[in-house]
Amino acid sequence: MVQELFAPSSLILIATLLAAISGVPLLLPWLLPAARAQLLSVAVLLAAACTGLTGTVLLLLSGSTTLFELAWTLPFGPARFGVDPLSAWFLLPIFFISGCAALYARSYWHADHHCDTVRKVTFFFGVMTASMSAVVLARDGISFLFAWEIMALSAYFLVSAEDEKPEVNEAGTLYMITTHTGTLGLFALFPLLNLLSGSWLFPAPASIHASSGLSTAVFLAALFAFGMKAGIMPLHIWLPSAHANAPSHISAAMSGVILKIGVYGLIRTLSFFHDIPLWWGGSVLTLGAVSGVAGVAFAIGQHDLKRLLAYHSIENIGIIFMGLGVALVGQKVGSPAMMLLGMSGALLHVLNHATFKALLFLGAGSVIHATGSREIDLMGGVARRLPYTALLFGIGAVAICGLPPLNGFVSELLIYLGLFQGIQGEGWAAAAAALAAPALALVGGLAVACFVKVYGIVFLGVPRAGAYAPRHEAGWQMLLPMLLLGLLCLAIGLAPGAVTRPLQLVSLSILPAAVRTEGLPLKELLPTTMISLSGVLLLVLISIVAVWYRRRLAGSVSSETVTWGCGYQRPAPRMQYSASSFAEMLTSIFAFVLKPHCHQPEGITGLFPRTSRFFSHVPEAVLELVYTPALERLYERFLPIRRMQNGILQQYVLYILITLVVLFLSDYR
Repeated sequence: MVQELFAPSSLILIATLLAAISGVPLLLPWLLPAARAQLLSVAVLLAAACTGLTGTVLLLLSGSTTLFELAWTLPFGPARFGVDPLSAWFLLPIFFISGCAALYARSYWHADHHCDTVRKVTFFFGVMTASMSAVVLARDGISFLFAWEIMALSAYFLVSAEDEKPEVNEAGTLYMITTHTGTLGLFALFPLLNLLSGSWLFPAPASIHASSGLSTAVFLAALFAFGMKAGIMPLHIWLPSAHANAPSHISAAMSGVILKIGVYGLIRTLSFFHDIPLWWGGSVLTLGAVSGVAGVAFAIGQHDLKRLLAYHSIENIGIIFMGLGVALVGQKVGSPAMMLLGMSGALLHVLNHATFKALLFLGAGSVIHATGSREIDLMGGVARRLPYTALLFGIGAVAICGLPPLNGFVSELLIYLGLFQGIQGEGWAAAAAALAAPALALVGGLAVACFVKVYGIVFLGVPRAGAYAPRHEAGWQMLLPMLLLGLLCLAIGLAPGAVTRPLQLVSLSILPAAVRTEGLPLKELLPTTMISLSGVLLLVLISIVAVWYRRRLAGSVSSETVTWGCGYQRPAPRMQYSASSFAEMLTSIFAFVLKPHCHQPEGITGLFPRTSRFFSHVPEAVLELVYTPALERLYERFLPIRRMQNGILQQYVLYILITLVVLFLSDYR
């Protein structure tokens, strides 16, 4: 009995239940004061995270699969749950990021300062963590939908935590509409799978041939539903506003984990099929390339720090889709190396993006906490007052740019190697790989430009507005989660060999049996030793240069002036580069996609021109120029039908009666 209790699958179930009840102490205000109840809730969620991570790591090391059933009286049969290597891989960021965000929230969203919202935020954060775990544990369509809906609703209450603000209300409403639109795709997906397999239970891996029309319908429904949850372009419209307006620790969990639940759903669905057509892989690869390039282009034009990070989530979901597309194309052309490298790169980038994006959102939360603003143009000189936040945010920035010696470099290298394998082939696969490789390189280059802008404007220079000057460094409860995330970024970047074995185990559990018999080790395809040695040498070189520079500065005369003063004799903070001026060239190049709005200054004439200002804004072009006009036209066309919804109860009862009669007659025939 004790041995079963401490089995990996049991630990994961216990962690899920602990997460679900972690917010209950705050719902009982007569037992404990809010601050103590919040501390107890954080302790319970941290216990859930540690328990879940222990069970997940043990399961990944063993490679075992466990299934169990929950007998209930619903007409769809028993609920089946299970843990396999794929589920375990996605449980890693769920528990790790949730634990870090919970500890961070103890200081960032303290009960004494957010007494109106702390109960709602803490309770629904625990529910969201448990429901995400339940989604990846579900092994039948009905259980999956139950967990999915709980996850969607709890995330809505978290996004709209500060619902007294109009922009937060709008973001929450948009999220609710789009998430349920995506759920409609799932209502199509699972009945179609039932028609193919004859059961609501998930089919066995590679048990369905992908050539039939029903299989194509399943793929399209999965791509729509899970692509919308993942935030792939052009289904991303909910993401920028939701991530920008949610509390920063919620943004970290949504970007780091909830988006990956969409990726999980798509990978799980694709694992049911064999002989996947080339156009499936080409479609996923194309969507990934478009999302990567467009996502980082939109990020460059942003003035809101959290909205900028949100667009980078779209970019990185594109990178994950590119890896998945490489694997699917490799499966069709019969290239085991392509399949293994692409799938491993996608899966590793799932973990890497969860890590460095959570670090960046938590770092942004520390900056917002100290300055009171999300506007990049109002910041400056933050590194002087927040040196630890600046260092940790810099680690996340280097990681998201895919630069060594951090983890983003390793996962992108795997995808590059998979693309290079495809280029060596023939036909459409070689052409797709040849086009995708430059797109991935372009994404990396634009990401570097974007984070040079962010780091330079936010952390360097001097404060641009005195009212928003940074006031204090974050406390240890905010810095410790960021430190853990930064250390994980560094650990994977310096020792990628430590993750190759579980990564290959997970990848081979998804890929067809033909690939598993090849015996192709991932460590032979990825030069882990060279990556580790070059990373260590790079760190040593950076350390030597830093020590030399500090010693040289110590022996020289120091003076202070405004950074980026443009050579003026009396520079002022207003003369520093702004977000608009830094990104002007790049936004003009991508103007055909970004559609920027520029308000040019007026009246700059004569010797004494009047006061004027320049302002630029990059809108959410897909939402504002595509979806909104299309929905308005649709609304006008269906306006006559809306008259049926007149508020008269008797007519509604008549509609139901007519529907029942029609259904009975059709069943009778």
